[in-house]
Amino acid sequence: MKVLVVGGGGREHALIRKIKESKRVDSVACCPGNGGISYDAECYSVSATDIDGVVALAKEISADFVVVAPDDPLVLGMVDALNEAGFATFGPKANAAIIEGSKVFSKNLMLKYGIPTAEYKVFDNPAEVIDYIREKNEFPTVIKADGLALGKGVIIPETLDEAIAGVKEIMEDKIFGASGNNVVVEEFLTGPEVSVLAFTDGKCVKPMVSSMDHKRALDGDKGLNTGGMGTVSPNPYYTDEVAKECMEKIFIPTIKAMNAEGRTFKGCLYFGLMITPKGPKVIEYNCRFGDPETQVVLPRLKTDIMDIFDAINSETLSDLDIEWSDDACTCVIMASGGYPKSYPKGIEITGLTDGQLDGVTVYHAGTAIKDGKLVTSGGRVLGVTALGSDLEDALAKSYAAVEKINFDGAHYRKDIGKRALDLLR
Repeated sequence: MKVLVVGGGGREHALIRKIKESKRVDSVACCPGNGGISYDAECYSVSATDIDGVVALAKEISADFVVVAPDDPLVLGMVDALNEAGFATFGPKANAAIIEGSKVFSKNLMLKYGIPTAEYKVFDNPAEVIDYIREKNEFPTVIKADGLALGKGVIIPETLDEAIAGVKEIMEDKIFGASGNNVVVEEFLTGPEVSVLAFTDGKCVKPMVSSMDHKRALDGDKGLNTGGMGTVSPNPYYTDEVAKECMEKIFIPTIKAMNAEGRTFKGCLYFGLMITPKGPKVIEYNCRFGDPETQVVLPRLKTDIMDIFDAINSETLSDLDIEWSDDACTCVIMASGGYPKSYPKGIEITGLTDGQLDGVTVYHAGTAIKDGKLVTSGGRVLGVTALGSDLEDALAKSYAAVEKINFDGAHYRKDIGKRALDLLR
C-alpha cells in the first residue's frame, strides 16, 4: 500500500512512523510534512487545508489510503471530498467533525443527551458576556471561542478585568478570527485532567491508553496556555474504575448521540476529561488524534494500525482485538524561544543524525531543511519521546536526550510527568 498522510506536525510524524511499521505498507507520502518528516516520508508542498490540492495529489501518486490528521481539513470536509473521489480514508466527515469545529454544538449535544460536562452559557454579544460574568462573580471562569483556534481558543480569567480583556481579544479584536463570533462561558471545574483518544467505527468505541498533557508554557503549570509542552502515558489518575465510568457515561453515550443526530463519527475521537469530585466530566472533544498525546499513545500500540483503519472503514472494529504495550511513554516538547507568542524561525538544530537520536524517538513538529541543515520552523519544534519500564525510566531517557539536542533559544518544561510521579510514589 501507498499511504498519504495530510498534515505537517508532531502528531503526523508519530502517525507516519507507526504506519511505516505496518507490513502492508510499502511507502508513505505526506503533505505538507516538515523537515524531520522528510526523513520518513516523501513530502509534497500541498497545504493541509487545500482540499482540491490533496485530492489531486492522492490521484497523482495513486494513494491506496489517505489519513487526514489535523482538525481544519476535517471540519472543512476533506474526507467527504476524498471519499467522493474514491479514496479510502481515515478521519470523520465534516458533519461529524463539527464535534470539535463548534464548541456550541458539542456543549449543546452533551446537554441534550445527558453527557456530564461543565455548566455553560452561549453568547454572541461581548457586552452580554461581561454582564453575565460580572453578575455570576465566580472566578476563575472559563471562556472558549466557538470555533477552531489551534488549541489555544480558551482563556481562564482570574478576575473581572482579565475577563473583560479576554472577551475583547476574542470577540472584538478577533484574535482567532471568525471562531470568536460566539463564545461559551463555562464553570471552572477542578480535578486532574485526562486525555483519552478512542478508535470508533460509529458502532463500537475502543479507547486507547490514557495520557496526561501539560498545557502551560512554564514549570509548575505557570505561564500561557500552549498546544501542549509534553505528555506522559499512562495517566495514573485514570484508574480502571474511572475508565469504566467514562465508558458507560461518556464514551458510548457520545457515539450514540452523534448517531441520533445523523452525524455518525468514524475515526479517532478525543475525549478531554476532568476527574472532578462529582466524577469524570468532558472538558472538550477533538475530532482527531491529539497533539502531543499521539506521540505517547501510538508508540505503545502493538496492533497493526492499518488493520485498525480498515476495521473502522468496514465497521468491524468490534471484531478486532487491539493490543497495547505495558511500557510507559513520555514526550518532552522542545519549543522556540518566545513560544507561544512570537518566536524566530530558521535556527539550526544540532545533535541529531537524520533527524533522530539513539535510544529515543524524536518527533518533528516545527522543523525544515534549509541549505542542507535542519532548522526550526515553528513554535513547538521537537517532541523527544521515550519508552521505559515505568514513567520514571521513560522520563529519564527523554530528558537525557533533550540535553543532547541544541538550538538557540530552546525552552522546555523540566517537570513533565511530575504530577503523575508524585501520585505514584
